[in-house]
Order: sequence, then structure tokens, then C-alpha cells
Amino acid sequence: MSARSRIATLYLLGFAVDLANMFIFNAALPALQRELSASVVQLAWVGTIYMLGLTVAIPLGSWLARRIGERRVFIASLLIVAVGGIGGGMATGIATLLAWRLVQGLGGGLLVPVGQSMAYRAYPPEDRAHLTAVIMTVALLVPALSPAIGGIAADYVSWRWVFIGVAPLAAAIAALALAWAPVDRLAEAKPALDIPGFLLSAITLFCLPLGLTLISQTGSGVHAAIVLALAIVAGVAYVRHALRSREPLLDLRLLSDPMLKTGSIIYLCVPGVFTGVNLIASLYLQDRLGLTATQTGMLMLPWAAASFVAIMSTRRLFASRGPRPLFLVGMTVTCAGVLLLATPFAGLFTVRIASFVAMGFGASLCTSTAQTATFTSVRTERMAEASALWNINRQLSFSLGASVLGGLLGLFLATSGGAADVLPYRYCFVIAAVLIVFPLPFVLRLRRAD
Repeated sequence: MSARSRIATLYLLGFAVDLANMFIFNAALPALQRELSASVVQLAWVGTIYMLGLTVAIPLGSWLARRIGERRVFIASLLIVAVGGIGGGMATGIATLLAWRLVQGLGGGLLVPVGQSMAYRAYPPEDRAHLTAVIMTVALLVPALSPAIGGIAADYVSWRWVFIGVAPLAAAIAALALAWAPVDRLAEAKPALDIPGFLLSAITLFCLPLGLTLISQTGSGVHAAIVLALAIVAGVAYVRHALRSREPLLDLRLLSDPMLKTGSIIYLCVPGVFTGVNLIASLYLQDRLGLTATQTGMLMLPWAAASFVAIMSTRRLFASRGPRPLFLVGMTVTCAGVLLLATPFAGLFTVRIASFVAMGFGASLCTSTAQTATFTSVRTERMAEASALWNINRQLSFSLGASVLGGLLGLFLATSGGAADVLPYRYCFVIAAVLIVFPLPFVLRLRRAD
């Protein structure tokens, strides 16, 4: 195995651990609820608090990598994930479990951007489309398989092994990194931590997804407004600080790169919005069209198959066609798939299949193209900073899509004519379709040279 293949393998294994931590516990939640006497709201926080820790830790990754080296940060992050998994599996109460999930999230927030930076830097720009295809395939398979693994563990062993089982895997990858990851060559001048930037970014990145989560919880409107206001104030303050600082924690000036900027907007408006569409579609298909949970869940199978085709298509077409036509096709097909759900024919089996195939193909075409284009255009020496910005945007896109469309559905349902009214759902699908094509002006401005 070549040196670059070893580095890519380390990142893919670490990325798989992070994805498993996000999804593997879902099927084990009922068993966890019974043993720890947790409420439904508390169960929701098992996933939310991991995402909060993940998002807050991401900006520290590039600074720590420059300070102590990527290899050390990568290994340390895996060990933090392992310790958090053991602690979560041994928890005797829901509060203790949530605390250890936060620890796991902090480890994951260091793991993914640092590993991603190492992997893309190891490959020349012309080979990064192939690397992206492999990464996107892992991102497709792990969320699909890990809930089933978690369910088996909960049924035949204990829900605790859903968390504890991650520890030996993370430790084994850390040991592999000791053997495979290149030794860091650190600069003599150690960068100082941008403390004001860290505090402002931490407040922003913690409060924004937290506020969006609170919006969906009954009776939390005032608290959500306060938390979101705090996020906005801190975010504006950070932007001003970062643009004036010589060595900001997150260098927002990187967004002047047309591909990083366009790719980030694409991620917000296509796969990000799809998370909200999937939420609305699940409620619509079951509550209004009478599908069972199993029938609704099975629609993700054609979605996954179409996604895989899109990922492989990007790998083949990116070098010859460039990002612009792939973005245009991806947005158009995704938009068409969402609009199919807004028609009176959504109750037909073939229409539902066509909708999810279109959304799977279009969204994954946009996602894989955006990631390939971004990490092909970014200069190698700025890979760590770009990776941090990319992963923060990725995490926030999932929160924004679900929260915005979920909030709009709640508003429309509150003012609708009756319990059987389908118009609130259709309005949400139409708004989602408009949001999906929002990046069109940015895409049209891309040149082949970009």
C-alpha cells in the first residue's frame, strides 16, 4: 500500500467512526430510555449534544495541528472518542451519558477536519476526484448500516455496547496511525491561540445549532430567540475580528476562493435543504398519505442507489466537464424530485420512487462535485484551514435545513384549515425547491478555469 493510500485509509476509518457515532445509537434508544428513565426530549439530546461538541471543536483542529502536529492531533482525537465511548457505555444516568457524548463530539470535531486535511494534501489535485468518490461512498454506507448494527447490539447484548464498542475500534485506528501517519515537521515558531476568536467562534457555533434545536421544542420559543440572538451577535463580532486579525482561528478570507465559497453555498442549499425535505416527507407520507414507517424508510434504498451512481459519475466526469455543468444538473434534478412531492400524484408508488431517486442523484452529484472542486482549488498549504471551514459549514447545513423547514411546517400547520390539510406540506416542498436553486447565480459565475 502506498504512503498516500495509508493516509487516506486512516482518514476514512476515522471518518467512519465519526459517522457511526452519529447514527448507530438510533435503534438502541428505546432500550436506553427504559434503563435510564429518560424522557423523549433527553433522548433527542443524545444526538444533538454530540453535534454541538463536534462543531465547537472543529476550529481548534487546524491551530492544534500547527502547534503540535497533525499526527498527534489525529491520534489524540481518536483516544478522546474512545474514552467518551467507554464513559457513555458505563453511564448510570442520562445526564452522565450526555456529558460523555459531549466528550465524544469534541474528539470527533478534531478528528474529521485534521484527517481530511491530511488525506487531500497527500493526493495531487488531479487525483482528488477519486478520493472524494471513496469518501462519499463511506458517507453513504456507514449511516445506512450503523443503525442496524446498533439494533443488533441492543437486542442481543446491551445498548451500552453501542457506545463501548466504538472504543476498541478508535484505539486500533490510533495504533495504526502511529505506524502509518507521517511524522510532522513543525515550524520553529509556534502559533499562539487566538483566544478572542476562539471564544467568539465557540459561542457562535454552540448557540446557533442549539437555538435551532430549541425552535422545534414546544414552549422553548423565548429561549430559542435568546440563544439565536447571542449566536448572531457573537458571529458578527467574530467576522469583524477575523477580518482584522493577522492569524485568526478561522480565516474567513479563504472564502474569497470562488470554489470554496460556491461549494459551501451549494452544501447549505442542496444536501442541507434535503435534510429538511426528508423530515417533512417522512411526516407527510405517514400522517397524510398513510404509509407505514417501514414503507417510508424503504424509500431511502432507491435514494442510496441513485446517490452511489452520482458519486461514481462525479469521479468520471469532473476532470472532463468541470464543476459548473455538474452543479447545474444536480440542482435541477434535486429540485424536480422535491417538486414531485408537492404534486397531487405523490401518493403514487412510482412517483415517490422517482422523487427519491431524483433527490438522491441530484443532491449527491452536487455534494461530491462541491467537495472535489473545493479541495482541488485550495492551495496545499491552506488545506487545514479550508478543511475546518468546510466541516463547520457541513455541520451547520444539516441543522439549518431541518430547523428552517421544520419551523415553517409548524407555522403552516398552525394556520391550516384542518388536520387532513396537505397544503402546509406542499408549501414547504415548494420553498425547499426555491432554496435548492438559490446558488444558481454563484454557479453561473464560475469559469472553466475555476
